[in-house]
Amino acid sequence: MTAQEAVRRAADRKTIIPAFNIPYLPMLKPVVEAIREEDSMAMIQVARLEWIKFEAKSLGAVAEEYGKYADPARTLLHLDHVPVIDEDGERVDVLPIMADALSAGYQSVMIDASRLPLEDNIRATSQVAALARAKGVAVEAELGAVAGHEGSGVTDYETLFASKQGFTDIDEARRFARESGCDWLSVAAGSIHGAIAAATRRQKKPEARLDIAHIAALYEAVGHMPLVLHGGSGIRQDNLLAAIRHGVAKINVGTDVRQPYEFALEEKPGDISYARHKVYERTRQVLRNVLQVAGSRALLFD
Repeated sequence: MTAQEAVRRAADRKTIIPAFNIPYLPMLKPVVEAIREEDSMAMIQVARLEWIKFEAKSLGAVAEEYGKYADPARTLLHLDHVPVIDEDGERVDVLPIMADALSAGYQSVMIDASRLPLEDNIRATSQVAALARAKGVAVEAELGAVAGHEGSGVTDYETLFASKQGFTDIDEARRFARESGCDWLSVAAGSIHGAIAAATRRQKKPEARLDIAHIAALYEAVGHMPLVLHGGSGIRQDNLLAAIRHGVAKINVGTDVRQPYEFALEEKPGDISYARHKVYERTRQVLRNVLQVAGSRALLFD
């Protein structure tokens, strides 16, 4: 099953494709093992910031590691956030990165031009969509501003949620879906990214909520294009499950599996096996108890 087919079926059948970020290469093996044990369908993904600010090394290194442990019946390889303007405000030459990902065998890619004005976001996304379409690869894009990371201006979650600061605009989403050429749309409706700076990575994320009515309206506006939720760790479970019923078909999980790895190495420095075990345990918990997708492969393949 292609990534395009998997996410489309997830949307139609009211389930979710979890996408686990790999900021440290040794995390990949236990995440895949957990997906296999729970008989789920999920993505392994890496974002540009994870080879710039963490230890994923490169998109090629992640693809190579994925090749060792991939389970083609249950796992997919996705390139997460490649921003046109990165977390430090620097311009990124996106197209060569996308070309490298396509050559390396990534099954879907994400262009994040959400820091640009709408017209420029559409233009940048359509360029990547044209490149990926030639290879039969699905494209995820982003509209709105998922809060979090450092320097985002978010000081109080309740204020952010009440004001709907950065939430994806419904009219803009309708136009974006029509003109950008993307296949999935990452939207902002209350979730938040985890911290990435070394000094704040250990912090527990605030419990996030989702504006389910806003998500439902977005899903209608984009013609039932599958929606993606970033900042998936720490969202209230009832909100999360409701979002899945209203069009969210892919969810990114980063902090929930990264912190167990980091904390384990602080507890037992240098013990990669112990850290991997902690990642494996937490990934299984997320799949089974949080997202409730144990056995989801059968639902997608029947």
